[in-house]
Amino acid sequence: MAELYLVRHGQAAFGADNYDQLSDLGRRQSRALGAWLKARDFAPDRLVTGTLTRQIDTLTEMGFDDGTVERDAGFNEYDFHDLLKVRFGGEIPDPVLQDRKTHFRTLRDTVLEWQSGGLVGASESFATFEERTTAAMQAATRDGAKRVLVVSSGGAIGQISRATIEAPAPTMMELNLQVRNTSVARFVFSKGRIMLQTFNWAPHFDLDPTIESYS
Repeated sequence: MAELYLVRHGQAAFGADNYDQLSDLGRRQSRALGAWLKARDFAPDRLVTGTLTRQIDTLTEMGFDDGTVERDAGFNEYDFHDLLKVRFGGEIPDPVLQDRKTHFRTLRDTVLEWQSGGLVGASESFATFEERTTAAMQAATRDGAKRVLVVSSGGAIGQISRATIEAPAPTMMELNLQVRNTSVARFVFSKGRIMLQTFNWAPHFDLDPTIESYS
C-alpha cells in the first residue's frame, strides 16, 4: 500500500502581529524532522503543502522542497482569528490573544460552537472545512505516488484524522490540541481507501526533547 506522511508545520509566531511565520524554534524542529527522515532514506514522490507561509517554510527547512511541490489550500488551517472575532463581536480580548492557556481554552469552546452550527457569519462554515480537507486528501492520494509528504496545520490534521476513523466531530478539536509541531500522522491508502496508522508521531524529539512544542 502507498503511504502519506501528514506533518504539522513548525512552531509559529504566537502572539505576533503576523502569526503566519515560523519561530526560530519552528525552524529547528523542521530541520530536525527532515534530518531524521533523510537519515532513514525517506524519499517522497509527491510533495504537497497548504498555501500558508508557515507550511511552505516548514517543508523548505525540512530540505524536501525540490521545485515540484503542489500547493493545496485544502490543507490550510481554519481561520481561528475570524472565528474568535465572530464570537466576540469583532474585538478579541487581549488575554485570548496573548495568554496561551486562555487562548486555547477559548478556542476549544469556540470551535465546538462552530461545529454545532453557531458563529453565523464566519468566513468558512465547519461543513466547508470538512469538505475541503477531505478533497485535499483525495487529491494527495490520487494515483501516481507511493510515498506522499504533506505539510498542513493542527486543525486540518485533527479533522482529517477524526474523519478517517469516523469519530464524532468534537473529536477533531481534542486531536487538534494534542498535535505537536512537526509531528507526523501516517496514513496508508489504496484504491480510494485511506487508513490512519500513526498519530502525533515525533521521533526527532527523542533525539532532542528541548525542541518539543504544541503551539
